[in-house]
Amino acid sequence: MNNLVAIAGAGPAGLMLACELRTAGVPTVVFDPLPEPRRAAPGVAINPAVVELLDQRGVMDALRADGMEFRQAFFAHLALDPTKLPEERAYNFAVPQQQVERRLEEHALKLGADIRRGYRITDLEQDEEGVTLTVADPEGARHTERCGYLAGCDGAGSTVRELVNVGFPGQDSPFYGIVADLDMTEELFPHLGARQYDEGLFTVTPTGPATLRVMTGELGRTPADPDAEPTPEELRERARHITGADLALESPHWLARWFHITRLADRYRTGRVFLVGEAAHVHFPLGGQALSTTIEDAVDLGWKLAAAVHGWAPEGLLDTYHAERHPVGARACRTTLAQTALMHPMDRIAPVRELLAELIGFDDVNAHLVRLAGALDVTYPLGGDGAQAHPLTGRRLGDVVLETPEGERGLAELLRPGRGVVVDLSGGLLGPRGTEGWQGRVDVVMAEPSAGIGATGLLLRPDGRVAWATDDSDDKGLRAALERWFGQPGGGEGRV
Repeated sequence: MNNLVAIAGAGPAGLMLACELRTAGVPTVVFDPLPEPRRAAPGVAINPAVVELLDQRGVMDALRADGMEFRQAFFAHLALDPTKLPEERAYNFAVPQQQVERRLEEHALKLGADIRRGYRITDLEQDEEGVTLTVADPEGARHTERCGYLAGCDGAGSTVRELVNVGFPGQDSPFYGIVADLDMTEELFPHLGARQYDEGLFTVTPTGPATLRVMTGELGRTPADPDAEPTPEELRERARHITGADLALESPHWLARWFHITRLADRYRTGRVFLVGEAAHVHFPLGGQALSTTIEDAVDLGWKLAAAVHGWAPEGLLDTYHAERHPVGARACRTTLAQTALMHPMDRIAPVRELLAELIGFDDVNAHLVRLAGALDVTYPLGGDGAQAHPLTGRRLGDVVLETPEGERGLAELLRPGRGVVVDLSGGLLGPRGTEGWQGRVDVVMAEPSAGIGATGLLLRPDGRVAWATDDSDDKGLRAALERWFGQPGGGEGRV
């Protein structure tokens, strides 16, 4: 089999997947039709799930210099308090999406990914051994490229999704939105933050030491010509209509429209072709859920593709990508629709918002919505074989710091190599027995008992999900979990 994995699209999904594959030593090529990285990326923050996933691979080390942590969260633009969570988790991080993409590209290139800009996939054929791509280069000349697998990370208008004939049902809701970057002015300082008005939303967020991101959004309305390029005059008019203030919004660095579209692909896998990120799901951008769902798609798929390429993937492993991620995409679509339903029309929905604001005052309600908005509540059904699973199974933990013989080490550091990890918190009662034969796929770490974990032993998958946990002093069930997620011991050829 051809060991090369091809990726269509150098956005967050494609770049994160390239990082995951190269971390695992898989030859990777990324094709992107744009000649250079895009500037007009509307995102201005990443949520806790993305922070933890990027920290897990070392990307946050560079990204922290580009933004700032903020200990706030929102549901339908109603304020939440993430500091009240009973467990330690990351907080939202304010940073422009183009910086996230830049740091991911730097990391992917450092790991040896081949990123080809100006290249567009125009056709594909797959067979039992791989995928043959037709690729147009920057001059328009076409050539073929052979790969073992293809990941379509090419956005809502995905060419890959169309080529494999996957449905993308959903709804396009009436919406009038404009986003722009402008030079910082004192006039805009009183409008900093995400503000909800009767006529719509108006958001002003720093994107650099001297620039601000301005966004207008009106639910239930549509521009006269959605395909026309927005103008500074139009931006100023919409901002005045929403806020009642006549703001100087001249000379934007760039402008773009944004939309209220909710769609979910029928399936995430078609043979050797996979859909990732907005090629698989698209919904209204609230609280960073779009980017978190995208990034975790890539992290979930990356180690599984690597296992298939390296020959140790257990039977059905690649099918678990759809099984785990499709429900998450569906829930993101539902919960963002629920939030927009709480934002319009304001004259009718205001009493419901007032009641919800009261409910958020209860710690349990606040915690539930903080976890939902931050994508911290996603749990996979990883128990297996109908057995009663440990409460931690299927969850992703925060960066709990452990006392090990090598000193203090956080879970994010333990996961950085992109392998599975058995964490023995029993004081040595479990020991490394039962993991022989999975060397190179699974690391074993001894640590002191930790109240931050609440178990005596864990098996973490490379994506950080708990695949097995115990409160006892034996490793019952560990071998079955190792075989389920890491194949047979000894490195024999797996089945995909």
